[in-house]
Amino acid sequence: MTTTTEGTEDALDRLRSHAVRLVREFPRPPKALRLRAGELVLEAEWDAAPESGAPADADPPAPEAHAERLCADTVGVFHRAPSPKAQPFVSEGDLVEPGQQIAVIEAMKLMIPVEADRPGRIAEILKRDGDPVEYGEPLFALAPAA
Repeated sequence: MTTTTEGTEDALDRLRSHAVRLVREFPRPPKALRLRAGELVLEAEWDAAPESGAPADADPPAPEAHAERLCADTVGVFHRAPSPKAQPFVSEGDLVEPGQQIAVIEAMKLMIPVEADRPGRIAEILKRDGDPVEYGEPLFALAPAA
C-alpha cells in the first residue's frame, strides 16, 4: 500500500517524464515549462518568434573547436545565477576551478548546484537562463585555461 506522499511523488514523476518527452517534440525549447500534479496541468511558454531571416531551427553557433563541454547532471531548469536579481555565477571568458559552482539546475523545487569538474575558461554558455535541460545536455563549453 502506498501513502499519499508516495502516490504524489509517483504522479509527479510520471508528469515530469511525460513533460520531458513532450519538450523533445517541440520545434524549439520553451522559455518556461510549468507542471501541476493536481488535475495534471502542463503549460509551455516561448519567447517571441525569431526575427525573419533567423530560422527557428537554425543550429546554434559551434563552440570553440578545442573546448570541452560541461553537461547537466539532471533534468530541470537551467539558471545562471543564484536568484533572479543576482549576478551570474560565471560569464564567458571567466576562469574556473574544479568544484567551483557555475550554475544551478532547478528540479522539482530543488536547486542543484552545477560545478566545474576541471579547470578551464568558460568559452561559451550554451543555454539561456530559464532553459529546460535534460540529463547529459551540454551547458558550457570549457576551453583550456592557457
